[in-house]
Parts: sequence; C-alpha cells; structure tokens
Amino acid sequence: MSPFTVLGVGCLLLVALAAPSTGRYSPDWDSLDTRPTPDWYDDAKIGIFLHWGVFSVPSFGSEWFWWDWQGAKVPAFREFMERNHRPGFTYQDFAPQFKAEFFDPDHWAAIFKKAGARYVVL
Repeated sequence: MSPFTVLGVGCLLLVALAAPSTGRYSPDWDSLDTRPTPDWYDDAKIGIFLHWGVFSVPSFGSEWFWWDWQGAKVPAFREFMERNHRPGFTYQDFAPQFKAEFFDPDHWAAIFKKAGARYVVL
C-alpha cells in the first residue's frame, strides 16, 4: 500500500472520528437559524465565494450547467451544445479542457485583499 493511500485513509478516519455522530440541527430553517455565527464571520464584512470548476469550460450558464443541459433540458443550453460541440459530446468531455493555466493564487489573493475581502471560499 502506498504512503499516500495510508495517509488518505488516516485523514478520512480522523475526519470520521471527529465528526459528531448525531446532528444538533434538524433539516429546517427554524433549527438552522439557531446555529451560532462565528464572530470572525460577522466582523469580516466582505468575503469572496468562487465557483470555478469543469463547468467553467463551456463559459455558458453557471455551475448548474449539466443540470440545465441534461436534467431540465433548458432549450438555450441544448442549442448552445448543438451549435458549439460535436454530436455525442458529454459533460465529462469538458474535464480535459479544464487546465487552470492562468490560476495564480498569489495574484488572486492580492486582488481580494485590495478589495477588502477577509475570507475566500473556493
């Protein structure tokens, strides 16, 4: 077994052991609204949420691209695919095109800091 496999299994085990076995909240808004908000979150004022992944490749729609195209079958998404991709093209075919070649985390961090952001969620 490779060291990376052992490390991965170890990390998963730690996460599983650290997670509470029963939830403190029920799946409704009243219950969720009782959860505390961390002080840092209220103090931060500005945060950045990035949605960046394979769904960025078609540069059309949002992270719900696959659902709009294949699930809900939204005409605009189906027409986009027919106009721009070969017949039989699948969502998985976008994956090799997601290269992140212009990803520059230091530059991004500088921009976010200059904008006043106190946290980033990618």
